[in-house]
Amino acid sequence: MRNVAGISTTEAQKSSDMLLKCRYLDELTQGKGVVFATGTPVSNSMTELYTMMRYLQHDMLQRNHLTHFDNWASIFGETTTSIELAPEGTGYRARTRFAKFFNLPELMTIWKEAADIKTADQLNLPTPEVEYHNEVAHPTEHQQAMVQELSERAAEVHASKVEPWQDNMLKITSDGRKLGLDQRILNPLLPDDPSSKVNQCVENITQIWQDGQTDKLTQLVFCDISTPKGKPGQKAAKSPGKLDSPELRALETLTEPADEKPPFSIYHDIRDKLIARGIPESEIAFIHDANTEARKKELFAKVRSGQVRVLMGSTFKMGAGMNVQDRLIALHDLDCPWRPGDLEQRKGRIVRQGNKNKTVHIYRYVTEGTFDSYLWQTVENKQKFISQIMTSKSPVRSCEDIDETALSYAEIKALCAGDPRIKEKMDLDIEVSRLKLLKANHQSQQYRLEDSLLKYFPEQIEQNKGFIAGLKQDMETLAANQPPEGEFAGMVIRGDTLTDKDNAGAAILEACKEIKSGETMEIGSYRGLSMSIAFNGFHVDLLLKGAMTHQTELGTDARGNLTRIDHALEDVPDRLQSVQAQLDNLYHQQAAAKAELGKPFLQETELQEKSARLAQLNALLDIDAKHPAPQASKRLAKGERPSVLDKLKTSPSPVRATPDKAHKKEMEAR
Repeated sequence: MRNVAGISTTEAQKSSDMLLKCRYLDELTQGKGVVFATGTPVSNSMTELYTMMRYLQHDMLQRNHLTHFDNWASIFGETTTSIELAPEGTGYRARTRFAKFFNLPELMTIWKEAADIKTADQLNLPTPEVEYHNEVAHPTEHQQAMVQELSERAAEVHASKVEPWQDNMLKITSDGRKLGLDQRILNPLLPDDPSSKVNQCVENITQIWQDGQTDKLTQLVFCDISTPKGKPGQKAAKSPGKLDSPELRALETLTEPADEKPPFSIYHDIRDKLIARGIPESEIAFIHDANTEARKKELFAKVRSGQVRVLMGSTFKMGAGMNVQDRLIALHDLDCPWRPGDLEQRKGRIVRQGNKNKTVHIYRYVTEGTFDSYLWQTVENKQKFISQIMTSKSPVRSCEDIDETALSYAEIKALCAGDPRIKEKMDLDIEVSRLKLLKANHQSQQYRLEDSLLKYFPEQIEQNKGFIAGLKQDMETLAANQPPEGEFAGMVIRGDTLTDKDNAGAAILEACKEIKSGETMEIGSYRGLSMSIAFNGFHVDLLLKGAMTHQTELGTDARGNLTRIDHALEDVPDRLQSVQAQLDNLYHQQAAAKAELGKPFLQETELQEKSARLAQLNALLDIDAKHPAPQASKRLAKGERPSVLDKLKTSPSPVRATPDKAHKKEMEAR
């Protein structure tokens, strides 16, 4: 699958290495040598399930011919194409992604051959209750202006006016995330807004610190952006391989002069403000300062004992594997991570066995009018579909997947314009397209039903009636020529009547030697049916013909061939029963087709309402007037085209010169 958003066709060396080791261990242990343990088996997209299956269920994939991703995807999902606004906000473009999943109960049944899923509702662990707090900050004038600048950058990127290495959508999205956190990250000269979400976080941390003095209650602050590079004036100790993003840090190391002052950091800003509010510096720590395993253990012990009461860090460093929950009372999400799995890992630090508090608080901070709200919404939608899969209950039949790391231009345009109608219009474009496609499919099905009722069912019913009559006639012929039990009925071959089985069998074998390739040769009769032999590839068939033809394959044994012929004739009642069942099935299908024919499209009202609203939005936004849609979009959808059958019923047929009989019959039938 190429050119599908969210699916990488490249492979990583470490992943390939893992796959080879899993395959090797499976060979040694008959598929029982590898165990994965994780709290987030699907961290971002449903396509990760396929990757997990490759690691743990390679033999199963091979057995079911699912070793290629395209085969797996054809059974459990499909690509969908969504429509986006063009750079000027008036045209459209399509984008394809793997976003819809079907047959989920079957998928999970296969997955559970290898996975033992235990959810929170099954385990019922003694974890604290959670209270969520959403803190909303209003954007400053500077932030609003910079968001508009991001919109202009996105337009230039989409119009290919800049090189990808100079600017791209991922970089714009990243800058948007930084801007949503604090405007000073992009420009340290800008003022510190007292009502920013960083300052709201500082206020909450201070208040909770004061309220928890008696029990030495602790707090975690998660922030993946603007991580510390050291105290102002000195370099932080770094440990290769332990950085948040080794590649990015390596690039920064190469591009930064050695004597340059470290850039503005949210971490240092928050710590300085907390110290100014009376929190001792010794009670505030950065996970980045603990750059060895020994220092980490020491830091975690201090947090558990309450010596360090505010610990700040990123999801990468403070996520999986950190156990400091003993006194945790609050967790602060300053920014939104890329993946829902990261959010689960953050939450798992405080909602954990061993926490002495019965109720804990999770604060999430959002800046209005920036990318913050959209990113939180995207991660929430991703988590919804993961929750539908990773559940102790029966999964839903189908679900939607969202797997995007960078915002599309249309999403940036909608956020930057501040006009909710643009986003509504984009959603309606996609929804109306989907409904029109469903209507077209419904209409196509109606045409197929018309065709079946006029041609397919009558032909098949008549054919099966003929088969039944022929089989009954042959059964009567065989009954009339039934020999006494245990005796041979006799066989006529080449004009000779043979009453001995051995002679009859030998005569058949002699006749087989004379047959030529590609021809059928009549050799005699048996029990009222004529006998012929035909060369068919690597073997010879014997055909018994009455009203119907009964076939059996001949072997080299003379008496064995006679037994095969008798078995073929004994199967005639079973064939009659099978054809009768097929005829009954055709009648049922015909009745069902008649019942379905003429049924209206169930979502017609929804389609009309949404189409009307879309037209209204187009008029309000003055899009269609300034930029008329291309001619291709004005063509009638398949579902809107008139039925050819209706035309034939209502309008006279065109006169043709000397129409053939078959055409005349078809026209009369129609």
